[in-house]
Amino acid sequence: MSIEPSRERDPSTAAAASELAPGKLVWDLPVRLIHWSLLLCVVAAWLTREIEGDWFVWHTRFGYAVLLLVVTRLLWGFVGTRHARFASFVRGPASILRYLRGDSTSSPNVAVGHNPLGALMVLALLGLLLIQALTGLFANDQIMETGPLFGYVSSTTSDALTTVHKQVFDLIVAAVFVHVAAALFYLWVRHDNLILPMLTGRKSADRVPAGEEIRSSRTAVAVAILIALGAVLYWVISTAPEPMLFSY
Repeated sequence: MSIEPSRERDPSTAAAASELAPGKLVWDLPVRLIHWSLLLCVVAAWLTREIEGDWFVWHTRFGYAVLLLVVTRLLWGFVGTRHARFASFVRGPASILRYLRGDSTSSPNVAVGHNPLGALMVLALLGLLLIQALTGLFANDQIMETGPLFGYVSSTTSDALTTVHKQVFDLIVAAVFVHVAAALFYLWVRHDNLILPMLTGRKSADRVPAGEEIRSSRTAVAVAILIALGAVLYWVISTAPEPMLFSY
C-alpha cells in the first residue's frame, strides 16, 4: 500500500479559495451607492472650483448632492439593514483596543461589517462632509458668487463659514488618504479585501458567520428618504432671502 505524503495548504491557495467561496450579502445597495457617489460628488465639486470657467452652479449642485447623500446615510445608520446601522459597528474604546491587540474573541462578529477602526473613519468622514456641505450653503468667494443661504447671515459670518469650508476640505483630503491607505494595507498585508465587497456587497462565506448576512437591501426605503430630504432642501433653498452682497 502506498501512502501519499501529506501536503501543507499553501496560504496563497487558501486565500484564493476564500475569495472564490460563495459570497454572503453584507453591504446593501444604498450603502454601496452612497459610498461611491460621495466619492464622485466630492471630486466633481472640487474640479468645478478648480477648472477655468463659470462652473459655480455645478459646484453648488454637487454640494447639494453631498449634503443629501450624507444625511441619507446618517438616517440609514438608524433605519437601514443590519451592517449599515451604527449600532452594529460603532464601538467604545475598550473594543477598539481589543481589536488593535487582535483579540476579537469577546465579539467575534464585530468585523463582519465595519471593523472598529473603520467605524471611526466612517464617522469622521460623514462628520467632515456634513460640515463641508452645510458651510457651503452660506459661503462666498468674496467676488460675486454666494451659497444659496447666504442671505440668512451677515457677510462677516459668511466669511467665517467660508474659511471653515476651505479648511475642512483639507481635512477631508487627509481622511480620504488615510482611508485608501488603510484599505490597501488590509488588502496587501492582512489579505482582507475591503474594496471588492463595497462594490459587490458580498463577502466570502467563511468571513460571515451564519445568520450575519442580510437578505435584502431595502433600497426603496432609502430612495424614499432621499426624495423626502431632496424636497425639504428644495423648499429651504427656494424660500431663502435674496442675498445683499458683501454689505460690510
